[in-house]
Formats: sequence, C-alpha cells, structure tokens
Amino acid sequence: MVDLKLLEHLETYLTENRKERFEKVLCQRTKHFTVATEDVYQLHNTSAVIRSCDVFGIQEVNIVEERNSKRIDREIAMGAQKWVDLNRYQTVEDCISNLKEKGYQIVATTPHTNDCELHAFDVTKKSCFFFGREIDGLSQEVLGAADCYLKIPMVGFTESLNISVSAAIILQHVTTKLRQTNINWQLTEQEMLEKRLDWITKTIKSYDEIVARFYNKQ
Repeated sequence: MVDLKLLEHLETYLTENRKERFEKVLCQRTKHFTVATEDVYQLHNTSAVIRSCDVFGIQEVNIVEERNSKRIDREIAMGAQKWVDLNRYQTVEDCISNLKEKGYQIVATTPHTNDCELHAFDVTKKSCFFFGREIDGLSQEVLGAADCYLKIPMVGFTESLNISVSAAIILQHVTTKLRQTNINWQLTEQEMLEKRLDWITKTIKSYDEIVARFYNKQ
C-alpha cells in the first residue's frame, strides 16, 4: 500500500506542471494491452518499441532474452524506460505462462493461415502482442501458444516491416479503438498511486534523504 501522506509530501517537491503531466499521462495508461519482444537482436529495435509503448499508453513491456541480453539503449528510448515497466524473462515459456496467469491472450504478430487483419482485431480482449527476431520472426513456441495471429495489411513489394515500425502501427490502432469502447481499460486507483510514487522516485533528487527526514519527523 502507498503511504498517502508520504506521497503528498513528495509531491511538494514537484512543479505544478510536472504534477499535472503525471496526472494527465496516468489517466491514459493501460494494462489492458501489453507487448512482448522475443530475443530481438538489434538493441535499438527493443528501445524503439519501449518508446512506442510509452507514447501510446502501454504501461508494461515484456522482454524475453533467451539468446540476446543487452541494456536498453537510453538514447533511442529517450527516457521511456523510466515511465514504462519492464518485465524481463530468460525463457519464452516463463513469459507466456506469466502472461496467461494475468489473463492475457497471446497475439502473434505474423502472417498465418488463420490470421486476423489489424482493422478486424477485437480490442475488447486483454491481449499481449508478441514481436519476434528481426530475421527469424517468432519462435515455434510462441506460434504454438498463440491464441490468435495478427497481421498488418501490406500492398507494396516489401512483405515485412521493421518490428519497431510494426509495433507503432499496431499500438496506435488498437489503443485508439480501445479508448472508443466502454470497457474499463485504465489502471486501477491503486496502480495509479503506485505509479505516481514510482515516477516521483525517478524524478526527485536526494529521494532517500527526503523520505528519511519525513519519517524521522513522524
């Protein structure tokens, strides 16, 4: 549980513009959708996907690193890793299992015999969009565990898009449609409080000293 008195105290260290910004962004955040990347080799691709998640209000990103384990490219992510929660997994099996326990359907973003075109995707279902390796695409494990297969319609000579571009197109479309529905897609009140505290922690300098002084005065 978040200590509301501490939260209120910490917010006195923020400018009014920063507080308003936090509130405005939090109101648009969602865990109804999430994203998973599977062993993406190029670091800038994962970083760009995280940036797109922040831009379109996706709060959690799941990163599977069975083969490739690298630090997030801070320059490309442009600070987005501060505002988006990163869940890291060493195996795709653990990632899928955890997502299913949370109630997500697994959406493989790849052309398939029984695929669904983006415009027809049902946004009311809690979903995790999986994006695979640059050359090989998604593993057979993800394809086998997928509840549905999603593709972006293409009419040119090129038959594929960079994963960061694909992620941006898909997320912009599904989040726009989601906000037009009546389903409860926003974070819970408790989740918003937790994020407010988390973001303040990453914003205020000398955070630990301020908290220590606060509790010493109690």
